[in-house]
Amino acid sequence: MRVMAQMAMVMNLDKCIGCHTCSVTCKQAWTNRTGTEYVWWNNVETRPGQGYPRTYEDQERWQGGWVVKNGKLTLRAGGRLKKLLQIFANPVMPSMDDYYEPWTYDYDTLISAPLGEHTPVARPYSLISGKPMNIKWSANWDDNLGGSPTLTREDPILRKINEDVKLEFEKTFMFYLPRICEHCLNPSCAASCPSGAIYKRSEDGIVLVDQDACRGWRQCITGCPYKKVYFNHRTGKAEKCTFCFPRIEVGIPTVCSETCVGRLRYIGLVLYDADKVLAAASQTNDRDLYQAQRDCFLDPSDPDVQRAAIAAGVPEDWLEAAQRSPVWALINKYEVALPLHPEYRTMPMVWYIPPLSPIVDQVTRTSAGDAEAHEVLFAAIDSLRIPTSYLAELFTAGDVPVVEAVLKKLAAMRSYMRDINLGRDPRAEIVESVGMSEEDVYDMYRLLALAKYDERYVIPTAHVEDAHRLEELATDCAVSAYGGGDSPFGQDSGRGGPVPVAIQTFAETKRRQTADSMGEPAQRKGGLTQ
Repeated sequence: MRVMAQMAMVMNLDKCIGCHTCSVTCKQAWTNRTGTEYVWWNNVETRPGQGYPRTYEDQERWQGGWVVKNGKLTLRAGGRLKKLLQIFANPVMPSMDDYYEPWTYDYDTLISAPLGEHTPVARPYSLISGKPMNIKWSANWDDNLGGSPTLTREDPILRKINEDVKLEFEKTFMFYLPRICEHCLNPSCAASCPSGAIYKRSEDGIVLVDQDACRGWRQCITGCPYKKVYFNHRTGKAEKCTFCFPRIEVGIPTVCSETCVGRLRYIGLVLYDADKVLAAASQTNDRDLYQAQRDCFLDPSDPDVQRAAIAAGVPEDWLEAAQRSPVWALINKYEVALPLHPEYRTMPMVWYIPPLSPIVDQVTRTSAGDAEAHEVLFAAIDSLRIPTSYLAELFTAGDVPVVEAVLKKLAAMRSYMRDINLGRDPRAEIVESVGMSEEDVYDMYRLLALAKYDERYVIPTAHVEDAHRLEELATDCAVSAYGGGDSPFGQDSGRGGPVPVAIQTFAETKRRQTADSMGEPAQRKGGLTQ
């Protein structure tokens, strides 16, 4: 047993309202630099839909993740020899059309246009070429349009289950799916990198890009099945979500979690046996991958695990944090969190609680009785507006019974707690029918509905003895505007240099595209000053 620690996240999709606050704050904190205009480390997708980039889940096209060939785990895009032979060829990766061509507006026209009969118009200009453009697509183009025939035709998940899904107008369904880098236990992006620039930190499992080592081969973009590695065309380097490691090291949650309006994100530490990862990822049956990954996780309350963890160098306060981890509880204690696309075999560490909310509205319309009685809710699982087969293709490689079991636990919790809140006697048979105790259901309800800040985010701080090494690490993998070494909080952040300026006008954008420095606020033409 080789014990390692992993920072992980769980998102409760029942709570996501699709406000995109997480995306905007992440954008402002990490990707507001030249060359990253199209980049969204955090994005929120409407499902069903094409996703961002478009149809990223179609691995037959994009060649991401791992496959098992002749009993051996190998990259879908090919091994080292194939990559060596094709190293100077264009890798298989989305084009700008598959992402979207970012734009701004010529706001100066609105301000400087002379009085006339017609209202002046601010035309859209490409942030890539600086030329006028027609807006056809963006990262959130299908926002709130789940069920639209135009979009669902291109949804790779619906292609697998289309015969089971009703998409008539009155039966359409949608939900929101926030996505960040999965910081996988078996990252295919790292295995795809010819220069070894992508690596997984041994102390907390966060996957990072060494900007000095990156040579811009872009094989990592092909290798990542979630398409969460991006190419900065200005620097020629790969960039990706860093799990806000400078914040994590001091015990602060990621920006997307901190600013989440719905409080749907949970961050915690998970212990796992690194010796089991390869065997778990090599399961021949895709539907065995979910359970195989769960079997890799170790119980932090087990004395044998604790001794092995201490022997492996895991600090005692990290062990305590692992015991209090909401992520461990939701995945292995309550068993309601599921991984996104386990069939990619990367063993992702951002998990999801599938949505249940539409069930009550559906039952209310079709039942004359109590829509929230547990017998009615359990019977209605099969007729959810969000088909369980669709959720299963997302979270369990098509294993519907696993998703149904999770939804029944959530329905049992809802029905059991409703009796208590209405002053009725709690009924143990409700929770016993889904294999849970009354104490566990109450604790799960508290975590999902009432958890305070320090219960949702249990993040142990980095140790003083690691400070010097982590400082060097931050310099190596810092997101850079022009080739490495700048602050991980953004270009020139905290260096006493120029104040970063936001894009306000087309004139300012054009200057930024051609400049070799940030520029002072006084140099801006139009827009606000800082």
